[in-house]
Amino acid sequence: MSPAEEKSLPLPERWPRASKFALSACAAAVAELVTFPLDLTKTRLQVQGEAAVHRNGAAGGQAVPYRGMLRTAAGIVQEEGLRKLWQGATPAVYRHIVYSGVRMVAYEHLRDSVLGRSEDESFPFWKAVVGGMSAGAIGQFFASPTDLVKVQMQMEGKRKLEGKPLRFRGVHHAFMKILSEGGIRGLWAGWVPNVQRAALVNMGDLTTYDTVKHFLLLNTPLADNCVTHSIASCCSGLVAAVLGTPADVVKTRIMNQPRDKQGRGLLYKSSVDCLIQTVQGEGFMSLYKGFIPTWMRMAPWSLVFWLTYEQIRRICGVSSF
Repeated sequence: MSPAEEKSLPLPERWPRASKFALSACAAAVAELVTFPLDLTKTRLQVQGEAAVHRNGAAGGQAVPYRGMLRTAAGIVQEEGLRKLWQGATPAVYRHIVYSGVRMVAYEHLRDSVLGRSEDESFPFWKAVVGGMSAGAIGQFFASPTDLVKVQMQMEGKRKLEGKPLRFRGVHHAFMKILSEGGIRGLWAGWVPNVQRAALVNMGDLTTYDTVKHFLLLNTPLADNCVTHSIASCCSGLVAAVLGTPADVVKTRIMNQPRDKQGRGLLYKSSVDCLIQTVQGEGFMSLYKGFIPTWMRMAPWSLVFWLTYEQIRRICGVSSF
């Protein structure tokens, strides 16, 4: 193909991966802003009642009682204001621009070029699992610094109510403070459980969506439209929540724990140590603290994301996912 012919091609054909990255980032930003209050509620629930905090005397003031999803959300509005339901939304959007962009491009590359579809265009389930977990892990590793900032900023309102000084003035200040205190490694604090969670979540999200969607297309009269996309996204949101919540609890606690001058955590030595302390101190079901808001967030997030993503691809002339 000559340079003149190449320039005449639409952007999605000239730069397919860059185009898919941009489209998935746009869809993820929309989904994140719509469902962010549920993510904030989930984060607050996950750090309440930490056994390690009480053992180490790190709690400033009285521990906040575990109040459930609706009462926690209502409490945030009453005590901190309605706008605080979106506290930390900016780094969350940054995170999803990187995370969703990378994971979607990586999954499609693995599916279409590395692992390969079958002759009938189906994608074997085991390949979908490998592709989903790998794409999620890769995307989350690159996005981990923005996730760290998001989690810590989500806890600023709680610190203010406990009489503690606020740590950050904004997203840029949070990045710079974490970098100055812990160095480059400090920006990747908690990346191991973060990547583990992302691998599990994407085994539920990407794998389930892709598998259910193509199963419906191959085995039912349903067409490649919003109905099929909605059914597949509802299934993917539920499976992702079940698989990802325990790792999400561990990730949130490791990221939110206080650190020494070397950037080392004062409460947990590793994700395994956090897992053991949580189960021993609070019971196995503590790993599912925040499950309802996690699922209630993942279900609409998945629905909004996949419907938006599929429609944007169609409008821009990119083939269906």
